[in-house]
Amino acid sequence: MSNLPLWLLLLVFAAAAAVVWVAGIQLSKSTDVLDARWHIGSAFGGLIVLAVATNLPEIAITVSAAVSGNLEVAVGNILGGIALQTVVLVILDLFGKRGHGVRPLTYRAASLVLVLEAVIVVAVLAVVMAGSQLPGDLVVARLTPDVVLIAALWLAGLFLVQRAGKHLPWHENGTSPGASEHRPGHRRAKPQHPHHAMSTRAVVAIFAVSALATLGAGVVLERVGDAIADEIGLSGVLFGATVLALATALPEISTGLQAIRQGDDNLAMSDIFGGNAFLPVLFLVATLISGQAVLPQANGADIYLTALAALLTLVYVVGLIFRPAKRVAGMGVDSLVVLVLYAAGVAGLFAVAG
Repeated sequence: MSNLPLWLLLLVFAAAAAVVWVAGIQLSKSTDVLDARWHIGSAFGGLIVLAVATNLPEIAITVSAAVSGNLEVAVGNILGGIALQTVVLVILDLFGKRGHGVRPLTYRAASLVLVLEAVIVVAVLAVVMAGSQLPGDLVVARLTPDVVLIAALWLAGLFLVQRAGKHLPWHENGTSPGASEHRPGHRRAKPQHPHHAMSTRAVVAIFAVSALATLGAGVVLERVGDAIADEIGLSGVLFGATVLALATALPEISTGLQAIRQGDDNLAMSDIFGGNAFLPVLFLVATLISGQAVLPQANGADIYLTALAALLTLVYVVGLIFRPAKRVAGMGVDSLVVLVLYAAGVAGLFAVAG
């Protein structure tokens, strides 16, 4: 890759991004149909089915880095993208639904299930920061206590979200009045797209092909992105936290926009929170493969970005609870705060990485 001219690298990068975008739309449509037929609920579908599929590039990159023993790449790949994936919610809020009288995303998707998902993300990120301070030789049976706790929190979160989707002892079962018409744990009727007329086997095949396309194109984005960063002389940490993170977040953007256009704001937000909660679970995979403690390999910039991701997630927790009804600059107040905090955080990253 490093031998290719910059213009060709940019062309390959754009082509891979286009593949990821189209595949992400198909993932959203097929997940919508499978959720409806298997009755797993949009929140749970976003938390595990769609979230795992859209993070296939990160899975491949992490496994490859662990096999080669390059644990710093595995850590940076996972932690560097979580903050920007949270900022994807700003994009979904700004471009998902527009027009006079349209409420912000957190107003429409307000649900205690989503609050629970966001809290799980913050809990997992807290364990990540604590685990980075453990000694590097605390390895038993190719595992460390921090990665085991992260995986246990994620599994407990899946159980709690599934249970919350069935019943919550709150007004209107945890969904605020005026939110998008949605019953937790069940799909509501919405405009049909061609996937609904297909057999379940055909929809599963589309999901699988789209997931593989996302996987392959995501790996290409990572490899080409590194070469572009070298060509333009940009720090690997800064490039990874901005341009590359945005490119690998394209599945979340395309699936989120498609979900909102299908009328499912909950699935759009659940995909982001679900993916952010799932990504640190890959540390367990990296630890098993390498036999080494992974989180102690995290550098200052990685922990800085982890803290930033937790802060941005908490802003959306507040937004889901208070449900700001007004838009400012085309987005909700919470999304505007997240955008400002992220911009300030990236500016601070120059000082940390420098």
